Amino acid sequence: MVIRRAAVAGSFYPRYKPDLINILKESFTNTEFGPGQEPKTLNQEQRSIIGGVSPHAGYLYSGCAAAFTFLNLFLERIPDTVIVLGTDHIGYGKVALMDEGEWETPLGNMHIDKELSEKIIDNSKIIINDESAFIGHPFGREHNIEVQLPFIKYCAQEKEVKFIPIIVSVKDFNKLSKLSNDIAKAIKSYDKDVVIVASSDMTHKEVYDSKQLEKFKEIDQQVIDAFIAFNPEKTLEAASKTTVCGSQTITSLMMIAKNLNARKGKLLKYYTSAEKTGNISGYCVGYFSGVLMK
Repeated sequence: MVIRRAAVAGSFYPRYKPDLINILKESFTNTEFGPGQEPKTLNQEQRSIIGGVSPHAGYLYSGCAAAFTFLNLFLERIPDTVIVLGTDHIGYGKVALMDEGEWETPLGNMHIDKELSEKIIDNSKIIINDESAFIGHPFGREHNIEVQLPFIKYCAQEKEVKFIPIIVSVKDFNKLSKLSNDIAKAIKSYDKDVVIVASSDMTHKEVYDSKQLEKFKEIDQQVIDAFIAFNPEKTLEAASKTTVCGSQTITSLMMIAKNLNARKGKLLKYYTSAEKTGNISGYCVGYFSGVLMK
């Protein structure tokens, strides 16, 4: 059994379980930036929320926005599997998943859903199986999928929720459309409850006063508006003009969800690191939580 060791525990989020639980709890219960409540599930038979966008910065910055996403994904029912669409900061260049094994987290290891991952591989000529995209140097240091996993473990309660990591490096709309169709087809043929998470932060830019911050937020709002309008092509176009690091993950999420009968997008939360820290003095990042639903 291949185990992918936690690479950014101790930096993006706490290394030790009690400290990690504390910051996760704070992310959910924060009433200014977070949802103001702990995750719960209604144990409904049917699901209307298909997937969502979750940021991937350090939890002190983006954890409250991520909490909105996972609170909503797990509210109707706890899913069986979460597909995490990851972006590419390191230069992998292809589209790949890891089809079996475990990923380490301080809250316990998460198992990859081998059955669904094999269905995806069988369906697709674009998505390959390549564990080297996630393990070893340099790709094992990529953080943007890993930071989503403690949120899944925290919301899953006692249930073992599996996941599939998929790194999406291409930004061509036609290729994204094809791989999204391939993933949706596999999900449709799978008799389990599956949700999709697109890992992405928003604009990254230097900001030094409130006027610059407002212009910064207007840039991100164009991407968010296209997401709410459920227009994947416009979302990719808007995001590609910015420093949004997961334009391709957000677009893929939207097209997968559309194939799974989602009909609308919803903004849950948006804020910037400057607002979260109360300090407008340089490098600033936007954090967006939104979901897609039937």
